[in-house]
Amino acid sequence: MESHHGEIQELARPTSPPPPQNIGDEPPKTEETKKDYHKGCPGCQLEEANEIRTGIPYLNFFYICIIGLTSTLPIQSLFPYLYFMIRDMNIAKQEEDIGFYAGFVGASYFFARIFSSVPWGIFADKYGRKPCIVISMLSVIVFNTLFGLSTRYWMAIVSRGLLGMLCGILGPIKAYATEVCRKEHQALGMSLVTSSRAIAFVVGPAIGGFLAQPAEKYPHIFSKESIFGRFPYFLPCFTISILAMGSCIACIWLPETLHFHNDGKVGSADEEAQISEEVEAQVGLSNIEAGVSSDTSLKNLLMNWQFVSSVIIYCTFSLHDVAYLESFSFWAASKRKFGGLSLTSQDLAIVLTISGAGVLVYQFVVYPFIVKYFGPIRPLRPAAIVTYPMVQVQPQKQRGAANGISVTVLSLFKGVGPAGAGTLFSWTQKHVTGLFLPGDQILFLVISMVAVVGLFMTFKPFFSMSNALGRS
Repeated sequence: MESHHGEIQELARPTSPPPPQNIGDEPPKTEETKKDYHKGCPGCQLEEANEIRTGIPYLNFFYICIIGLTSTLPIQSLFPYLYFMIRDMNIAKQEEDIGFYAGFVGASYFFARIFSSVPWGIFADKYGRKPCIVISMLSVIVFNTLFGLSTRYWMAIVSRGLLGMLCGILGPIKAYATEVCRKEHQALGMSLVTSSRAIAFVVGPAIGGFLAQPAEKYPHIFSKESIFGRFPYFLPCFTISILAMGSCIACIWLPETLHFHNDGKVGSADEEAQISEEVEAQVGLSNIEAGVSSDTSLKNLLMNWQFVSSVIIYCTFSLHDVAYLESFSFWAASKRKFGGLSLTSQDLAIVLTISGAGVLVYQFVVYPFIVKYFGPIRPLRPAAIVTYPMVQVQPQKQRGAANGISVTVLSLFKGVGPAGAGTLFSWTQKHVTGLFLPGDQILFLVISMVAVVGLFMTFKPFFSMSNALGRS
């Protein structure tokens, strides 16, 4: 360690200025003159084009929005009709068990994604973002359609699981959004990915709730003998598959952002040096002073407690969100004798669409101002505190590797959410009375405690904010 320190101190000593150049000498190369574009490399072609075009790539950003929206719709459209779909499969021996079986259908997508998120990130880094996006869209077309045609419980589980495993777009689309444009537009690209998923909170429940069971809701348009009458949950899935087909066609015009060179390496030496500098800047100067290389820093990503604690907090609140969304949908659809509201899938679509619209307005209008003045962490704490009474009041009366790691953990938590919530929901349906609280109140009490746990995680010693996050 001392030898490394000595070398760094030696390098840090001021050196005498270079001797003046003769008039005929070649001027020193700047960063721009050193830029070397490889012929036939799609990444180099895109970078060269971005240097010429200084404007916002509206068309590419539009394609990113559509792809991000389409890939999220199979998740957000499910819950308005899942309870009724499991009921019609007759897998539950009694009505109180519907939530138990439905929970595992909702969880199968996320459980399958646990095993594929990191491999998809590696695949995108090696073979390109575009093939990953195309395969993901094709998986939505095939397996989301099969899910809508499912009349057996095992078919629903398998089709949702394969959809989650093969739709590996979550991490690569974030990387693509920052690579397809100039540096000054990268923040806009990332915000579009997030915004497209926020829009899915509005569009998804509307598609799922209004288009499920069309022969019952719109008998003058769809007969019971038609394919939509025999498969009452096919229409919402088929609609999303049509959108996915359009997204897949749009991929034809998407440029590849990854660099492929004739020497078999991905990226040029200049880009590797730039990546190395970015990694060193992210992990801090302490690693450089200790003589730790950027490769070692990447391998020790899981040793970075700030990163790990941030992912755990994010996953905890994600577990709360997906568990609440599923539990609310099941509870609202269940009969009044079990403490539910006896809502139809269309009623659920209206409720969840309005809720999603509120999230969308908050994200676009309110949240940017809050983060600007208070930072991203401080507003999270009062929001978690408000979550507890808001949830409790309802049942009374009414780049590729890091993204892959975070998506893997997120999928684990989101998989536990629907499965655990569905099991707990079935248990509370069987214990409506006879406990210290009504069963439905116990259900939402447990979900509220997840938010409380997430709240405590935002404080020291579990989570230590960096200077950027801690600013007020």
